[in-house]
Amino acid sequence: MRKWMWIVPALLLASCAKTNQPSPQADAPGQAAQVASQADADRAPEAAQNEVVIPRGIELHVRIDENVDTKRNRTGDEFRASLAEPVVVEGKTVVPKGTRFLGHVTESQASGRMEGRAVLALTLDSFELSGKKYPVHTGSIDRVSASHKKRNLTLIGGGAGLGALIGGLAGGGKGALIGAGAGAGAGTAGAAATGKKEVAIDAESLLTFPLKSPVRL
Repeated sequence: MRKWMWIVPALLLASCAKTNQPSPQADAPGQAAQVASQADADRAPEAAQNEVVIPRGIELHVRIDENVDTKRNRTGDEFRASLAEPVVVEGKTVVPKGTRFLGHVTESQASGRMEGRAVLALTLDSFELSGKKYPVHTGSIDRVSASHKKRNLTLIGGGAGLGALIGGLAGGGKGALIGAGAGAGAGTAGAAATGKKEVAIDAESLLTFPLKSPVRL
């Protein structure tokens, strides 16, 4: 009888100990998450090593695909271009020649008819590489027309001289003065009618845009 009294409690204790042991299956999700986290941590340095950075200051040499001018184009109009020279970082070509770029007109303003200068400015916005679009921040290309002053003086002065000559032949000194005034008026009208200036960048023109911010590939 005493023998059975010791066996029963021993069996109960063994059963409780077995029940309290952690299940391998219960710990499986936690272990899997820990393994995945460690794998991500191991891949992070590798990804950082493979990342390519185009540094600020590199020049992008492109050929514009289309004519852009102050007569037809307005601020905000887009244009397309292709890379004329590959982008090389540490001796390795990272953006090949021919890569397609997209840009836009940042300013387009014709001159007045008697004063002011025409202004045209362009910048690049992005390029596409291996099916992915990369934004870029570049400096602008600015084109400004010549001053009106010399041209206007030539037209007005030439008109006055011709008027004075005709007036002098017709009526002497007084006629010369009248003719000069009439000629100057005609020259001014001619300058106003034809003096509006435009600026244009022709298709296939080679343009260079400095990169203002680094690009990560």
